[in-house]
Amino acid sequence: MPEEDLVDIKFRLYDGSDMGPFRYSSASTVEVLKERIVSEWPRGKTIVPKVGNEIKLISFGKILENNKTVGQCRAPFGELSGGVMVMHVVVQPSLAKAKTEKKVEDSRKFGCSCCIM
Repeated sequence: MPEEDLVDIKFRLYDGSDMGPFRYSSASTVEVLKERIVSEWPRGKTIVPKVGNEIKLISFGKILENNKTVGQCRAPFGELSGGVMVMHVVVQPSLAKAKTEKKVEDSRKFGCSCCIM
């Protein structure tokens, strides 16, 4: 793989700490990046993604779609040679799970006090 085809990417987490830099091919997809983030997530963090779909990557102010390649995510105005691309990581637990947990929690708050005569 030619050296020009490789991109160094550092991931900035919610608490300001960084993961990486890691080297990727320009043809790698955002989905591949997310899976690596999940597999190498630092221990001891309060928020931990379980799957790639719980992660949003932001680069140059845009949320990146899973099917985009690293080459498509580069800055439109060019990059410094030898520079490292920084992507921000936002963790959002899946909504379906959060809603289900909330419904169960809400149903426990209110007990039925009906009396049938």
